[in-house]
Amino acid sequence: LSVRSLKNSILLLNNYTDKGMETIKAEEDKVDKYEDTLGTYLVKLSSQELTEADSHEVTKIMHIIGDFERISDHAVNIVESAEEIKDKKLEFSEEAQRELSVLRAAVLDILNLTEQAFIENDAEKARAVEPLEQVIDDLILKVKRNHISRLRGGNCTIELGFVLSDLLTNYERVSDHCSNIAVAVIESAHGTFEIHEYLESVKENGNKDFDSQYKEFGKRFSI
Repeated sequence: LSVRSLKNSILLLNNYTDKGMETIKAEEDKVDKYEDTLGTYLVKLSSQELTEADSHEVTKIMHIIGDFERISDHAVNIVESAEEIKDKKLEFSEEAQRELSVLRAAVLDILNLTEQAFIENDAEKARAVEPLEQVIDDLILKVKRNHISRLRGGNCTIELGFVLSDLLTNYERVSDHCSNIAVAVIESAHGTFEIHEYLESVKENGNKDFDSQYKEFGKRFSI
């Protein structure tokens, strides 16, 4: 539900409707209720005598439901930006639209990859999330730099810049939550470890798998 809501919010950026906004907000309310119900149950479950495997699974899900809930929050933020674009009749330059379309494709890809990794409990798919998250960070940095150049050249406005900044922040945080979910899936498959230590280790020089996937995603999503 969270992933679907986020995808629909992105579609509304170019085709905003009040009905679409209402749907996104209603889904976000549902996700909040699901997170509360699941969280309450998992806390009760964790107080019982569990096997090591079950304990890992409970910990994984407790981490993950918070990230899915935050993704639905970002869906609301994005659709609010879509509403602002429509109400103020704002329009990005062709170059900005092209860059945003590449970034949007990368965000949709990381959502799909993360959702599949979670549903299938697939650690291999989960490992591909972090290099894509890094590529998304790179894209966001490039979009920001290019926006500043356009602003200085008089090809963009301050008002559009505020909307763009909000969009980029939401895209960046969504990809961060996808990274957290992927790490939790890997943790469940291979035992406990510190998330920050894992993220640092996969980005170290000489990590061939990370470097290879990072380059591949970089070629696929290039501006």
